[in-house]
Amino acid sequence: MKTITPVVENTAMRYGLIPIEITLEKENNKWFLRIFIFNPKQSVSHKDCENISRSLGDMLDELIPFKYYLEVSSPGLDRKFKDNREYIIFKGHDVIIKLKNKIEGLEIEGKTLSAKLIDYSENSNIKVLFDEKEIIIPLENIHSTRLNDKIEINKIKENKYD
Repeated sequence: MKTITPVVENTAMRYGLIPIEITLEKENNKWFLRIFIFNPKQSVSHKDCENISRSLGDMLDELIPFKYYLEVSSPGLDRKFKDNREYIIFKGHDVIIKLKNKIEGLEIEGKTLSAKLIDYSENSNIKVLFDEKEIIIPLENIHSTRLNDKIEINKIKENKYD
């Protein structure tokens, strides 16, 4: 992965994309290189995935000495953050945070809250906007975090022919 990661990162950067996760895993006797990308300007498109796949093809074939399957996709809204750098990448986005313990004085039902991610303090805490108040949550109290962005679906007008 040490040789693959920089190649993927540089290729993604050329298209204005950020690789969120890069894994090379064996499943059912087949190798899969999975790359999850994020587009900071808009939703990840099929074209984004295609650009990365085509640009990486020959370079990866030189770096990976065995047969593998390449999968490039969006991380998706239900994917939990797997790395603290995702708090930086997704700053300004709405997130759903599952806490290990309730926060004193915070009026939430259960241990889950939906908030806007404002800031990240390296390896110590995050700052969120919840119910119009800024709240600092220690990373050690976070069970999981995932995006809570809304997907807008454009309605397609029906063309009626006479």
